[in-house]
Amino acid sequence: MSGTSQTSAAEAQRDLEPRLERASGAMAGDLFAVVDLLDSSAGLRRALTDPSREAGQKSQLMRRLLAGKVGTDVEELAARAAGDRWSDPRDLVDALEELATTVVAADAENSDGKAGLDRLENDLFWFTQVVEGRHDVQRAFDEAQASSDAKSQLALRLVPGISPQAQQLIDRAVRAPRGLKPAALVERFLRRVAARQQRWIADVVVSRPLADDQFQRLQQGLNRLYGRDLKVTVRQDPELLGGLRVSVGDEVVDASVLSRLHELQRRLAG
Repeated sequence: MSGTSQTSAAEAQRDLEPRLERASGAMAGDLFAVVDLLDSSAGLRRALTDPSREAGQKSQLMRRLLAGKVGTDVEELAARAAGDRWSDPRDLVDALEELATTVVAADAENSDGKAGLDRLENDLFWFTQVVEGRHDVQRAFDEAQASSDAKSQLALRLVPGISPQAQQLIDRAVRAPRGLKPAALVERFLRRVAARQQRWIADVVVSRPLADDQFQRLQQGLNRLYGRDLKVTVRQDPELLGGLRVSVGDEVVDASVLSRLHELQRRLAG
């Protein structure tokens, strides 16, 4: 994606974030259905991304297309995305696919925290490794005469016992690879899940080394601050001003969080 589309895709992800406490397979399925709808019509993609049309007109067109067919959250997400600017019509579709993948990852996360994300990531990786070494399977996925159901059944037999979220993404990749090999699309899903994992990693930069007891207080304080058990990595930068810098995923540290970080820094010093 170019800069304009990247900005719009990032805005769509931000719009999605507060809705992820309701993430479910059904929500992801609705988003994938929107992807299929737009993939089916080049004219529709152009109409929804035409820079000469007002944002409100494009949003309303998307709402009319989806009314009664998808959940309220998905209708709202897709309508807002359609109102943004896109450098290429397919960038809108790719962004909606990313939203769907994020929803599946959040569904796994809501079910079992970081362990749920770990399992999803491992299951998807397992599938890519199995398929990479099976040329007969790759040919079966490419077979035009084979039904989507048959391909899906084959894919899921290759990796028995995987999580429901992994099943949904692998089934999706086999049924609608969008011009890619199924394993390649699963790899793309895997990258999105890995990006979600970053929310569980706190990157801490300090101006001087931390003693063991300081690290423990840091770990406990950050867990309370972010409301989950984070993996804390610490790096030293003697030139750092202020003594402590923390980043967790792509989260922006606002003023209220800064004040709590200052309090955490004071406790570490004391």
